[in-house]
Amino acid sequence: MSDVAVAQPPDEEPKRKILRVAAWIVGTLLLLAILHVAGIDVLGWFEELWSTLTEISIGYIILGCIFQGLQTVLTALGWYGILRYAYPGGVTYMPVLAAYATGVALNNFVPANMGTFVMLLMFLAIVQGATFPGVLGGYAVQKIFYLIIGTLIYLYLFSQVAGSFEFQFGNERDAISNHPVLTLGIIAGAIFLIALLLRVFWAWVKKMWAKATQGAAILGDLRAYLKWVLLPQMGGYAAKVMVIVVFLAAYGIPVTFGSIMSVLGSNQLANLLSFTPGGIGVNQAFNSFALESYTDSTTATAYSLGQQLVTTAFNVGLAILLVCIVFGWQGGSKLVKDSYADAKVKKDEMGAERRDKREAKREAHRGEGRRGLMRVFRRGDDEPDGT
Repeated sequence: MSDVAVAQPPDEEPKRKILRVAAWIVGTLLLLAILHVAGIDVLGWFEELWSTLTEISIGYIILGCIFQGLQTVLTALGWYGILRYAYPGGVTYMPVLAAYATGVALNNFVPANMGTFVMLLMFLAIVQGATFPGVLGGYAVQKIFYLIIGTLIYLYLFSQVAGSFEFQFGNERDAISNHPVLTLGIIAGAIFLIALLLRVFWAWVKKMWAKATQGAAILGDLRAYLKWVLLPQMGGYAAKVMVIVVFLAAYGIPVTFGSIMSVLGSNQLANLLSFTPGGIGVNQAFNSFALESYTDSTTATAYSLGQQLVTTAFNVGLAILLVCIVFGWQGGSKLVKDSYADAKVKKDEMGAERRDKREAKREAHRGEGRRGLMRVFRRGDDEPDGT
């Protein structure tokens, strides 16, 4: 792991944090005051919400935590299968489980799934011979199952909305069919730009691809993939569904195929828009909308908050326990801190690379446009003036 240190003035950072907290408090109080003046009973809503949050029994909480732990254990087993196949003898299961549990726990507190970046960099530290492109290749393999199951869920939800598959192309198809030369020109230009970018970055692409394919090596052995990746992932996803079932039942929300699919679909959308730590607020909004056909908004919000609070507390406790057991408190805390610091740096570097690629694409497009204009001018100079 690289040693990343950010130099800051000693007094500036604490002041900034205090001002940020004060701004949040003042803003929240102002919002509550405005809502109260507008005649909205915010205090009554919070009282009703708290009552709904605390009405479930301890049995549901224990059962939900069991399934949440099972989900973590099985999903980490799938990751272990990927990494073990890519780097034989380079890792054992318990460090992978601890790293995965840490990533899951951190995603409840950091925005934009930064915990996943931390997990990948922890894998880079604990797996002998691993490279970052290789770990990213393993991440792509790990996402195959979730991409398929997520697509099936969305297709089911769309099928439940009348007229979802009755869209007819109109002006768009006419515009394409009426201008075939322009359409072919656009396609040819796009192919040219892609070929130009590949030529510019080809050496880098080949180098990164070779490392990435090592991380995705298990895809070359279908039997190993089914046994060590797909089956554990299916078991982990089944446990995830059971967590939803337990908490839906705990809050008296009908447990049906439709309600479960609605929650799964809304959680996936919320995860895509997870700009807040743990997706707090986003999850509740999506869940309330998804469950409006099954219960009232207060109960739906209480269900979403209750499930998130319980699972977050469990995830944090499990991650701390595993890190202490596997790495020791001092070594584990250093590993997590270094991985988090490196994750922020790596994310910035990837953002800079994307900006450089976009700039190279724009420059190539501008160069092609200039060459096209020069050809037009040359043709104009070569043609007789007609006098």
